[in-house]
Amino acid sequence: MKKIFLALIILTSFNTFAQKPCEIDREFTDSLGSYKSLKQQLVFERSFAGNSNRIYFTLSTNNGILSLETEMLQQSNEFIKANCFDKNSKIYLQLNNGKIVTLRYNGHETCGTLLRSEDGKNNRITTATFLFTKENFEDLKTSKVTFMRILYGTETLDYPFKTSLVSVLDNKTYEPENYFIDYLKCFN
Repeated sequence: MKKIFLALIILTSFNTFAQKPCEIDREFTDSLGSYKSLKQQLVFERSFAGNSNRIYFTLSTNNGILSLETEMLQQSNEFIKANCFDKNSKIYLQLNNGKIVTLRYNGHETCGTLLRSEDGKNNRITTATFLFTKENFEDLKTSKVTFMRILYGTETLDYPFKTSLVSVLDNKTYEPENYFIDYLKCFN
């Protein structure tokens, strides 16, 4: 009886600490090279007084260069101020071990696209790709991200990460702090 109980505990602990699967969203190779990206994951959500802000991450490789694709969705009944990315834009990730990892914007100046939905709400969609630098890159594989600071063209905004996030939009549970720990392994 003790052996059966011990076996059940061991099997349960394997399932509890199992790694997340690598959910590939797009992968192709052609004459220009190869591309692979993971399924998009929500890492930040704020809803208050009819305004909402969501940030999604997607890890991808383009010809072996690892990047972080971000998508920011803002929704409001009022006009939405544009936060633009330019050549000086960066993302700073503060890790649980005290280190900071910097990602640099890789693209042209953009302020996103403002759309009006059928229900009369304003929606701003801003996408951007950031490249990893060599410094502290390995720390992302082992240390949780507790805080993100985005340096836009004209201002800096801070986004605290949660251990667990239940989305208002889709009612799914996400783990923003563990995003890089869970998904960087997909590109080794």
